[in-house]
Amino acid sequence: MNDLKQMVDEGQFKKAATQIDSLVQSGSLTGKDSADAVYLKDLMHRIKLDFSKNEEQVRNELKRYYPSLTDSQMNAWEETGALEMRLINGQKRFFRNAVPNLFRIDSTEAKVKLKVDGPSVDELDEFCKVYDKKIVDSPKPLTKHFEFTYTITVKPNAVPCGQVVRCWLPFPRISEPRQDDVKLISTSQKDFQLAVNKDNLQRSLYMEQFARQDSPVVFSYKASFATHTQLVSLNPAEAEPYDTTSALYRNYTAQRPPQILFTDDIRKMTNQIVGDETNPIVKARKIFNWIDSNVPWASALEYSTFDNIPEYVLKYRHGDCGMQTLLFMTMVRYAGVPAKWQSGWMLHPGELNLHDWCQVYFKGIGWVPVDQSFGRLDVSNDAVRNFYFGGYDGYRMIVNDGFSQPFTPAKEYPRSEPIDFQRGEVEWSGGNLYFDQWNYHMDIKEVK
Repeated sequence: MNDLKQMVDEGQFKKAATQIDSLVQSGSLTGKDSADAVYLKDLMHRIKLDFSKNEEQVRNELKRYYPSLTDSQMNAWEETGALEMRLINGQKRFFRNAVPNLFRIDSTEAKVKLKVDGPSVDELDEFCKVYDKKIVDSPKPLTKHFEFTYTITVKPNAVPCGQVVRCWLPFPRISEPRQDDVKLISTSQKDFQLAVNKDNLQRSLYMEQFARQDSPVVFSYKASFATHTQLVSLNPAEAEPYDTTSALYRNYTAQRPPQILFTDDIRKMTNQIVGDETNPIVKARKIFNWIDSNVPWASALEYSTFDNIPEYVLKYRHGDCGMQTLLFMTMVRYAGVPAKWQSGWMLHPGELNLHDWCQVYFKGIGWVPVDQSFGRLDVSNDAVRNFYFGGYDGYRMIVNDGFSQPFTPAKEYPRSEPIDFQRGEVEWSGGNLYFDQWNYHMDIKEVK
């Protein structure tokens, strides 16, 4: 298995697939080895979907900004990882969002784009500046009520006719004080299983139905929930010493392979950032500010294709919201500050999307929301500028209060997304159905 994994890592996909097929057909692999080999084939498929562009396509996208683009420029970006490329079967393949990411990752190239395209306004950023100021000025939390329909549509003939399709749809958690009043209104299937909130940190609504020839398989439900803003005043003098023997402290400062690992690089960088600081609030804020200044947001590869996300983010200095969050959580845990995952959807006007953030625990204060991806806002008001270190804007739907958690009922095959759970999961008796075999959609509205 190690040799097969090495082939995949080196981009020898055809060779690896041929050997896997031969081993499986001969019966040389059994049990876990057989399952792992089949998953390696699936992993290669996932990687090829991410790295879907060839060099000609990428050069054509870049031509607008670099009319005289040279090989040395391309090679330099590839070497630093600013232009995400990997060799697959001896050919250069580029991440589907490699060009937009280049301008997000490399500040020098961002200036080139600015010169060509002119300045643009980040509408989400501008909205948050105004709305977060409203939260800061409010004497009490602001409440919003949402009603939505969530739908997963499996493509026709993705599953043979007559076979049972199993589907887990993301469902909002009761996660006080930020989210409550969760109500299931209707479901597409008469029979369903709603995961018990207290027992399922990644909450799902499970349904199944038979596949029909040439027809999509559709699962949907309608629900509502309420969200509440939160703003925690973080005075370092109010942070009490941790009871390092407590279950909470041991659990949420622990390593959690394969993602939260205190590698040499993590230890070294965290020590540089934190220095001799001992106050947990100050330590966490230093890490938050460092990531905000040094790790820009960029569109991400699928999480299932990474061995260790925080190491990747630290090496290449970019990542999406979940990747930035995992790096933050790993660093603060190593620094002795408890941290745990929270994620779901962001619901800001015009910005319906998947989103990840986290919580940190300060004794004497409690669990505090931290949104590493939103970072520090470019305003003069300190409370608004630092809102997302201790603030929650309420334009969220919380689905997860942990990552890589088991489902109810259990999933038989490896997940499409092994860490997060926002889109859903689908499988049948023949295996997992990856994201290219089904679509997801949310219709949501704010209600009074």
